[in-house]
Amino acid sequence: MNSESTHVLLTVEAEAFVEHLVKFGIKDVGGRDWSRQHENMEKLNMQAVLNATAQEDEFIKDFLISCGKVDVVVHDLILTEVWKEKIFPELVDMDFEPRTTFPIYMVLYHEATAVNLLETTMFYRETCEAAEDCLPDLIDYCNRRLIQLAARSEDGDDEDEDLNDPSLSQETHSGNMEELQKQEKKLNFEICIKAVSLLRYITDNLESLPLSVMTRMLNTLDIPILLVQLVENPPWTKRKNGKIYKFIDSKWQELDFQEGLKITKIEGQVWLALYTLLMSTTCQQKYDLNTNRKNSILKLRSHLTEVMLDQLPILVEMQRFLEHLSMMDPPAPARELILEQVPEIRDKILSDNKGKWKKIAKKQSQTCLNPSASDVKAQAKRWADTYNFDVLEGLLTDPPKCAVCGAEATKRCSRCQNEWYCRRECQVSHWKKHKTACNLIVEATETVKANG
Repeated sequence: MNSESTHVLLTVEAEAFVEHLVKFGIKDVGGRDWSRQHENMEKLNMQAVLNATAQEDEFIKDFLISCGKVDVVVHDLILTEVWKEKIFPELVDMDFEPRTTFPIYMVLYHEATAVNLLETTMFYRETCEAAEDCLPDLIDYCNRRLIQLAARSEDGDDEDEDLNDPSLSQETHSGNMEELQKQEKKLNFEICIKAVSLLRYITDNLESLPLSVMTRMLNTLDIPILLVQLVENPPWTKRKNGKIYKFIDSKWQELDFQEGLKITKIEGQVWLALYTLLMSTTCQQKYDLNTNRKNSILKLRSHLTEVMLDQLPILVEMQRFLEHLSMMDPPAPARELILEQVPEIRDKILSDNKGKWKKIAKKQSQTCLNPSASDVKAQAKRWADTYNFDVLEGLLTDPPKCAVCGAEATKRCSRCQNEWYCRRECQVSHWKKHKTACNLIVEATETVKANG
């Protein structure tokens, strides 16, 4: 593969983009300067993914560290989370129908961009260390997302997921905002999945992070028990009509019995995070392992089957530890005075804007989130350039796979050029799920095409 084909940004462009990253207030979200930064961050994210996949020099990570901008990305992540919780529902309640939905979709999508950029770069110890001051905020963010996953599995929340069932692919006539709500729900699930991987990378580097970070993960938030809940009731596995589905590569895939026994990437991340938190000597010394926690952790024994241990041999040590734990009383935790650093970013955003959510939503609905026809025309080419998925095709070492059945695909959506299918029937059955994303991508390009 020609390495030049995997460049979204030149090194000098990437450095400039990173240097100019700034922290915005919630009133600025969706505005012109914010939108420019979102587009730049999306390109940084794409370049980081390309470099990691091609095993090239990961200069995006290096620039984020050297320019001291890791905390800006974390702030951006949490700011968008709050916007989605506080402002987006206000827009829905006021029956807002914008001229184009793309500016709102950009905001909804921004959280995915930020969490993916962090997931890609925080694989490395030096990035985790550079995030030191905002690590409590990031850990609390991951905790909130894991709680959402756990609640989703307990509630059996698979609404609007047709699991590739053609019988559920009939056309709907919902409004733009309702479609965006559905899209936001799908995005949020994928964001939660990314948060699991992000948390695992932080646990991998606990030994080099401040002790208060470990204490917060273990005793304040009790991350190990939350991970046990996800093992017990995995939200990325569904059983429907006697079939097994797992969420792999951002889509639900039907698996036969043997395939269903294979550990997926997200399942591996959960087990590896658990291994570190339970087996690290330092973690064992700091974790307040009371009787309730002990009983919850021992539930893991039933999942450590021969098939599991064959795929993750490192868990054999955990199996022995659990057997030993079952026959002993919980050890007394080490009592030490630890000055715990507390999260500040989310609390400050909430306190600074308390009682102002409706006012902010109304103003944004009249300005940046409802641009004029001339502004749409001016922005369309930038949107098309930012969301140009063709640049990612250089990564495909295997033939593209059908979005529905996973077979080798030779056809693609003629409108957005972003989804692949093996046959016409698959494309038709997938239209209900694909429609919203397709329309959003086309919105960003049609003005450019119309005006040459």
